[in-house]
Amino acid sequence: MYRCTAFKLRLRTLSRSTASPAVPWAGFDHFRRFFNSYYFWRSLRNTLGISLYELAVSFPVPIILALMLNEVRSEPFKRFVQTVTYAPHFLSTVVVVGMIGLFLSPSGGLVSHLLKWFGIAPVPFMTEPGWFKSIFVWSGVWQQMGWGSIIYLVALSGVDPQQHEAAIMDGANRLQRVLHVNIPAIMPTIVILLILNMGSIMSVGFEKVYLMQNSKNIEASDVISTYVYQTGILGSQYSYAAAISLFNSVINFVLLVGVNAVARRVNETSLW
Repeated sequence: MYRCTAFKLRLRTLSRSTASPAVPWAGFDHFRRFFNSYYFWRSLRNTLGISLYELAVSFPVPIILALMLNEVRSEPFKRFVQTVTYAPHFLSTVVVVGMIGLFLSPSGGLVSHLLKWFGIAPVPFMTEPGWFKSIFVWSGVWQQMGWGSIIYLVALSGVDPQQHEAAIMDGANRLQRVLHVNIPAIMPTIVILLILNMGSIMSVGFEKVYLMQNSKNIEASDVISTYVYQTGILGSQYSYAAAISLFNSVINFVLLVGVNAVARRVNETSLW
């Protein structure tokens, strides 16, 4: 009994002597530091610019592709197009960025050869800040449009054929049937996916941006996720990086709730 009590007292004394001093709560200091820094406006501008550009281009393209594939009557041709458009989704980000670098290389890339054939001097696309957003967005469209069209094709498969028959009897052509039958049928799916996309508008993919980033296009490619990586992982400023990530998540949450509320009032379709 005595030995057990002495052991507990010794263990308690040892734990007190080795305990680290309490770290004071930083409060909102990290947020103020981020808001007052030069990188705040640059990373926020680039993040919103890429996200809105991507939303304006990448969101409607799978819808258009699904509507076009739904109108194809030749099954072999339809399967061929689906295979060709689905395949890029399974390429890794590293492979896609490597392909972009090869195609857009000013010395021996395919695009440079085409420009020379038209008498235009090669353009260093990967090092020009003005080209970064377009390359990022349109390469993403090429990679994801086929995969993103799957859910719309599934929704289109549930359209009642009698609606098309009734529209044909009323004299509607193919385009009118797409506009007045197919699009209203998949509108709930479009609204749900739009809400989800708006809820992640501040979450620009880190891997692809980081792989495409270099010292010459840093003004256009420095987004919040890469800044968090540089300060948190490379700079070991974990608390500061956590505060920036929290700010990013709060903005996404507010946008998700706000867009969901607007969709529920306007279209009566929402996540909750």
